[in-house]
Amino acid sequence: MSAFSSSIPLPLIPDDLTLEQFILRDTGDSGRPRRPNSAPWLICDTTGRTVYLKEIRERTTGLANSLHSKFGIGSTSQVLIFSSNHIVDYPICIWSVHRLGAIVSPCNPSSTVPELTHQLSQTCPSLIIAHAAVMDVALASACEVGIPPERIVVLEGDGDSYRDRVTINDLVSQGLRLHSLELGRKWRTGEGEGRTRIAFFCASSGTTGKPKIVAISHFAAVANVLQIATHNRVNDETYGSAEERRYRPGDVCLGVLPFYRQSALLHLMHFVLFTGMTVVVVPKFNFKAMLDSIVRHKVNQLMLVPPQVALLCKETIVQNYDLSAIRAVLCAGAPLSMELNQQLIDLLPDAQIGQAYGQTESTGVASMCSTRTKHGFNGGELVPGVTARIVASDGTPAGYNQPGELLLRTPATALGYFGDQDATREAFVDGWLHTGDQVEINERNEIIYIDRLKEIMKVRGFQVAPAELEGCMLGCEVVADVCVVGIPDTFSGEVPLAFVVLTAAAASTVQDNPEAAAQLKGSIMEYVAKLKSPYKHVRRVEFLDSIPKNPSGKLLRRLLRERARQLIGTSAKL
Repeated sequence: MSAFSSSIPLPLIPDDLTLEQFILRDTGDSGRPRRPNSAPWLICDTTGRTVYLKEIRERTTGLANSLHSKFGIGSTSQVLIFSSNHIVDYPICIWSVHRLGAIVSPCNPSSTVPELTHQLSQTCPSLIIAHAAVMDVALASACEVGIPPERIVVLEGDGDSYRDRVTINDLVSQGLRLHSLELGRKWRTGEGEGRTRIAFFCASSGTTGKPKIVAISHFAAVANVLQIATHNRVNDETYGSAEERRYRPGDVCLGVLPFYRQSALLHLMHFVLFTGMTVVVVPKFNFKAMLDSIVRHKVNQLMLVPPQVALLCKETIVQNYDLSAIRAVLCAGAPLSMELNQQLIDLLPDAQIGQAYGQTESTGVASMCSTRTKHGFNGGELVPGVTARIVASDGTPAGYNQPGELLLRTPATALGYFGDQDATREAFVDGWLHTGDQVEINERNEIIYIDRLKEIMKVRGFQVAPAELEGCMLGCEVVADVCVVGIPDTFSGEVPLAFVVLTAAAASTVQDNPEAAAQLKGSIMEYVAKLKSPYKHVRRVEFLDSIPKNPSGKLLRRLLRERARQLIGTSAKL
């Protein structure tokens, strides 16, 4: 079977370190760039407070000591973090738990009680660390699964009304007085690859059903940081001038993506810090505030998801900001259409712009835009250490530029789905990760994403990828966002229906005007008809205020598929 891989060799991956040790205890032989003394590790977006390595190490030690002595957290424990981004304590909580050899389970802070209860029942943590703003949900969910309220630790927040509970600051202060504790031993050679050395229980994207819990080892997390660093030549003195290099020590990266998501957890929090860059920690995304932050902190690195890119390209407020300092933009979490990618290049012509492809199950990045090109238009080249296969629908191996399911083999592959042996056996087969994504690979070993295999529509026997139509429609000036689903049709079997979010200007023209709305829907369908083959034409357009997505920007198509069924009925004929 044909296989594809990067020609760049991957350096030796340490197999005797936790992720915390790898990031915070550099021994000088990891190949990381040297951070300028003036460059803090973290900056608080709202207050401007700077945090350096000395404070990070102290707080990690103090919190680890207290978690061990007060709550008995150790190598057999799981700790769930239920919080938005926090200037110091989100990464501190992670590294403190890892110092103890325990497992971190990050959770979406916007989860409802049933959603949080589901993750708690899957991961069975013995301790919850929750931001004060979501404490009510944490308490109710903990009660559902039998976790005592005294085993919920509070991350401070504005207007905090939970001062009667133990806080992270309390634990850090108490732990720093426990000088006798010796925690965080170095593992034996090879121990980090063991199946018991799990760093994270991360929820999968949940685009086609309830999220599954992906078990990620310390070794896989360290491997992915090194894969990204090697691919981007972050410590290669032969790679261009300092100004030409994509990632440089001392660069400032905006941390606007939520830390609990895999794309931010590994890439933003760990890779960026490993390479000597500074993260500006943004507690919660707001588009205007993001633009203000870019200017205020002189941000030159952006890591975004497609909805944020769409706002950059389509909102008129952007014209009021000087974004010329931005040197590089990486879009990940979901594919970025060629049309939107080009609009971003037009907005920031001097910046390096590209995409990355990966899954929670691959621990993060499997391919990324090459350093040989300034502007990338697809998922990028396979990163060092990754081997890929493309399997056609008939089970035969596909070659270059032939579509099929993407299979990956990488040292960063997850261990499987915790507590779900059937799903693990289906996705992780003989060392290969079956991604469930339909892609092509070109002669440069670049991934061209087509769509999820389960999302492909069959129209008159032809395969139609919703993502292709969505990318096309985003090129229409009145379309701010879009999701395409298939609806049943007697003649064609299935035809595309598009849920569209209009730009603010277009939305104002159709408000309370059904005739104008009908005309605009027709013009959007005509736009697609001029650019796509007849079997790909959109047969119906419905306007929405927003498209449901997960925090990585992936469309929750299943929710709109259900809405489409409600709109037309299961026997609709167009």
